[in-house]
Amino acid sequence: MEKGKQRRVFSVELKLDLVKKIEQGDLRVLDVTNVYGVSRTAVYKWLRKYSDLYRSETRVIVEQKSMSKKNKELQDQIKKLEQALGQKQMRIDYLEKVVEFASERSGEDIEKKNKRLS
Repeated sequence: MEKGKQRRVFSVELKLDLVKKIEQGDLRVLDVTNVYGVSRTAVYKWLRKYSDLYRSETRVIVEQKSMSKKNKELQDQIKKLEQALGQKQMRIDYLEKVVEFASERSGEDIEKKNKRLS
């Protein structure tokens, strides 16, 4: 051990509390290393020892909150676009029926007549 470095021992309760906070996303490993002055290696050892999520046989995929928020925004935008598309399709269907009805009443194919004028 280097001169001047003192070996510190952390209680199991503190380790469990820190592991729980990391699991919940309240703390990051970097936060623990900065605040408590321990190495990242030590924190990851605590995680492997005390956490169900971080055991060596478990793979954890962390999605940042910003990605979750972005996904939610994109899903909301898709929903709005689908609604707008559905409304436009209903309007097209309605107008086609109006043209069909008007053609039947007038005895002329209004759609063909309109295409010739274009």
